[in-house]
Amino acid sequence: MSPADPFDLPHDALFGVHNLPYGVFSTAGDPRRRLGVRYGEHVLDAGAAARATGAPADLAELLAAPSLNPLLAAGRPAWTRVRAEVTAWLTEQRHRAAVAPCLVPLPDTVPYLPFEVADYADFYASEHHASNVGRIFRPGADALPPNWKYMPIGYHGRAGTVVVSGTDVVRPCGQRREPGEQVPSYGPSLRLDIEAEVGFVVGAPSAQGERVALADADDHVFGLCLLNDWSARDIQAWEYVPLGPMLGKSFATSVSAWVTPLDALRHARTLPPPRDPRPPAYLDDGAARPSALDIAIEVRLNGHLVARPPFATMYWTYPQMVAHLTVNGASLRTGDLFGSGTVSGPERDTRGALIELTWNGEEPLRLPDGSQRSFLHDGDEVVLSATAPGPAGTRLALAEVRTRVLPPHP
Repeated sequence: MSPADPFDLPHDALFGVHNLPYGVFSTAGDPRRRLGVRYGEHVLDAGAAARATGAPADLAELLAAPSLNPLLAAGRPAWTRVRAEVTAWLTEQRHRAAVAPCLVPLPDTVPYLPFEVADYADFYASEHHASNVGRIFRPGADALPPNWKYMPIGYHGRAGTVVVSGTDVVRPCGQRREPGEQVPSYGPSLRLDIEAEVGFVVGAPSAQGERVALADADDHVFGLCLLNDWSARDIQAWEYVPLGPMLGKSFATSVSAWVTPLDALRHARTLPPPRDPRPPAYLDDGAARPSALDIAIEVRLNGHLVARPPFATMYWTYPQMVAHLTVNGASLRTGDLFGSGTVSGPERDTRGALIELTWNGEEPLRLPDGSQRSFLHDGDEVVLSATAPGPAGTRLALAEVRTRVLPPHP
């Protein structure tokens, strides 16, 4: 078998058969948007492969859609069947002749937002991040607000400004009040920041008025992706009292082009950190269910590694976020996206936002090229990447989020 054979991937390939994330793509020769599954450095045209292999009609119809939403809505039994079919197409010799023409080199593809975002909510689930931010903004007071360990704190954002990796982000403008100013000024954000997060994609909806229990979260969450929750810290600081983030967050949220299904992360499950006090019953998993995920994130600024946030340290897990989102009877919708909040660990080089890495600009980052950063400059490029444990000692990759900062519009 030739080394160039797209089927010939090593067992430990980051985007091998144990991963198989879903996305939407087109090519120069065929501008139609269609579903794809990333496999190594190729993309499987899922709809074409379904037709070529004679897949069951119901699954072929799901894979012929121009977005992930029909597959998301179909629910976990369909997700399991599709994953098994795709795995067979890529691993069984009997399918190779039919499937080979459906594999497109990754550089020849154009990625799109892989699903139509219904609602977007963002949490604040890292105790390390919340404590650091509390110490920065409330020195001498309690680092955490009194409600923080009783529920996953969050806010609702703008679904319409979620963008796919590779989309440039324009520096936002707004009101900000700098230290020493009595009244706010208007202009471009001077403290543009990132937040390295994990985003969770909802598939099967829930009915309004019903609650989703912890044990049922996996029936609704299809998969996950990396997420960069862009933050204009100066705009945010002026506006967030009393109602919380709005313009300081709503200008853009960047996500990966490829959604990794939960089924790919069986070996990444781990126990959450101990919780004290014990949360309310609807959130109480006893810290004994492996509902946390061991995902190692890396943050690069202009090619330089600046942080390694560990997702396994998050205080609140995604099942708890789902339970809290629905405890008041609010429904889940197909295509809902919710972010974990900034992922930060206990050490300085594990903090997932510049506001923590530079302690609100007081301790600028010194990059290997000699430059310094307190917050982002125009032209800066931020890349989030991550890996997680796979079977037999392998690792899987979550697709990157790559974004460049553009100057503000005139």
